[in-house]
Formats: sequence, C-alpha cells, structure tokens
Amino acid sequence: MSRDAVLSAKRIVVKVGSSSVSGGNVGQIDFLVDALAATQARGAEVVLVSSGAIATALPFLELAGRPGDLATQQAAAAVGQNILINRYQQSLRRYSIIAGQVLLTAGDLENPTHRSNAQRAMERLLGLRILPIVNENDTVATQEIRFGDNDRLAALVSELIRADLLVLLSDVDALYTAPPGEPGAVRIPHVPFGDDLAGVKIGSIGAAGVGTGGAGTKVSAAHYATEHGTPVLLTSTANVEAALSGEGLGTWFDARA
Repeated sequence: MSRDAVLSAKRIVVKVGSSSVSGGNVGQIDFLVDALAATQARGAEVVLVSSGAIATALPFLELAGRPGDLATQQAAAAVGQNILINRYQQSLRRYSIIAGQVLLTAGDLENPTHRSNAQRAMERLLGLRILPIVNENDTVATQEIRFGDNDRLAALVSELIRADLLVLLSDVDALYTAPPGEPGAVRIPHVPFGDDLAGVKIGSIGAAGVGTGGAGTKVSAAHYATEHGTPVLLTSTANVEAALSGEGLGTWFDARA
C-alpha cells in the first residue's frame, strides 16, 4: 500500500498524544473528531488510540504537572479518563457516532485469552459502527507492565485488528532529519521499508511534562507496525483531516510487502 491508497484503506488506527487533546489544545478534539467522522462516513472502520487521561485530570486535581508517584498517576488516570471520554462523546454526538471505551494493559495483549477477548470485542465494536477509543489502563498498570507509551500501544492495536493504515499524530507535522527547530532540518517525506534512518538526529515530539512519547517512540512504533504489514503516516494533529484525505504531507513509512 502506498500513500496514494490512503483513501482506499478500510481499517485505520489513529493515535493522538496528550499534548494534542489537553490543556490549551483541548479544542483540537472537535477538529480531530471532524476528520474521524469524515473517514468513517466514506466507509472506513476507525479506531482511535488516545493518550491524555492523566494530563486531562491535572487541573481538576490542582496539580501543576504530571505526578511522579504511581498512586497519584493511577488516581489521575481514573479521573481524567472519565472526563476525556466524555469530551470525545460530546463532540461525536454532532455526527451521531457512539464511542466505545477500550482500556488495555500490556498483559492483556501478552495473555492469549485476554488478547483473543480484546480482539473479539474490537471486531464487534467495529461491526456495530462504534468508534473504539483505546488507552492504556493506567489505573491498574504498574511501571513493570506498562506499554511505555501509546505509540507502541497503537502499533500493537494495528497488529491486533490487522489495520490497513496507522496514523501517528503529534504537534509536529512530520519526521525531520534533525529536530525541526534546528537550522538545516529537512522533512523526510518517505521512509522505505527496512530503512534504519541512519544519520537522522531524532529529537522529541510533544509538550514536555505532559506526554511520555516523542519522535523516538513514534519511529519505533512505525518500525513495529510496518514490520507486521501496516504502513504508517506520521503527521500533526492539525493536519489530520488533510492526511486522511490522502494529501502528500507528513512522513510515510512503507510496510513489509
């Protein structure tokens, strides 16, 4: 599948980071939902992997930044996940789309029974034209059994449901040869399968102190997904509508043939 075939993708996983849907960017939820609804309207099945539970909870718990201790992280996730899903559902209501919350731990995808159950539930949700919204179950996850970041979770979900396309969104529009703020940084429009990106200086993507991912986690997730047959498009949340419409922006990662 090449970039030209984005519009023909029948099953798409879209991952959005904490900094794109919380704090001052909470208004981007409506913009993201507009793009997802348009994609679903043309017949594609869509799964959203959304970070942001802990970041969403911070002002409600009167916390200045992401908590450092596990117990407070878990409590914040419990509060924030409820608020975040409600925000998505309020926006989706404009299109008469119902969201289905799916919370996973790394153990769920490693245990054959749990993995099979998750796969069956996701397939049924998609069959019912529900929009699954997936996040790590931070309320029960521990440091030892975490996915580490939702970019990896999105790649694993893409493998689980045999997605035709994975779209990784951040607040940077593409992968560059160096952090985009550095002089001489050039956008990388295309990464052939198997390219180890030697010579590329990978910096961070996302608001510091809010999310846990960065350019490195996105590249790692892209390599995992492409190795398992799913091409990847990396771009910004602001470009999601254009990206899902097949425009030639962001960075495209070819999948294994």
